[in-house]
Amino acid sequence: MAISTPRILMAGCGKLGTAIARELTDEARVFGLRRHPDDLPGPIIPFAANLKEPATLTGLPPDLSVVVYCLTPDAYTDEGYRDAFVNGLRNLLEALSDAREQPALLFVSSTGVYHQDDDSVVDETSGTRPERFSGQRVLEGEQQALDSGLPATVVRFSGIYGPSRGRFLENVRLGQIDPPRPGPYTNRIHEDDAARAAAHLVRQRLAGADVDGRFLASDDEPARLDAVVDWVRQQTHCADPAPDAKRGGRAGSKRCDNRRLRQSGFTFRYPSFRDGYQAMLG
Repeated sequence: MAISTPRILMAGCGKLGTAIARELTDEARVFGLRRHPDDLPGPIIPFAANLKEPATLTGLPPDLSVVVYCLTPDAYTDEGYRDAFVNGLRNLLEALSDAREQPALLFVSSTGVYHQDDDSVVDETSGTRPERFSGQRVLEGEQQALDSGLPATVVRFSGIYGPSRGRFLENVRLGQIDPPRPGPYTNRIHEDDAARAAAHLVRQRLAGADVDGRFLASDDEPARLDAVVDWVRQQTHCADPAPDAKRGGRAGSKRCDNRRLRQSGFTFRYPSFRDGYQAMLG
């Protein structure tokens, strides 16, 4: 009996969503849902819809194996985050409710759901009491995904960086970051590894592995912000810190433990900030 090709819906095809989709197109039919999908790279199959408008979600591709929910808010406001992580997901789940076969769900989340600011180690079982509306809405979306009745995976990404997200390096070069010493612990994941980690979890789901619940996706080396800045300054010419340089540390101070992701069989291409930034610096 022939094995059917998996059908995956990427709900949200921005920078990260498109990268995840491209990781999967060799082994699956991948549909890219966004408002204006005509410029999606092949072989992602475009599907025009707006997750804020339920009427546009009729006629979703049938027989989906997995839905990856990966949205970026339109605005850094409570309403923007609620629309992206709560209302949009609710609309999509409603549209999927009549599907002949219910797909699995992968919800892309963030370590912004953590509140810890005491250098402690956090994992998937750690408490989450975010003070900012952004973390609160993402956490609300997580719970909605896990309560959806679908086989659900939540992946919490730490700060994503890479060639298309080079603001931190640029700020260090320009002297716009001057962290306290010691600085807060920071956590990050290279954009290539972020896309690969999400695709890995999709493959694990399709293979029948237990990927229910939450996964924390961050590299192997939480690092104090001042140590990262000092390392960058040693690798390339940088201006002296400006008088109005940012101090950093908005995300608190915690150390993300990626053990569950590692134990699922995932390996990092860039296991530390040095590996990733060195590749960017050339």
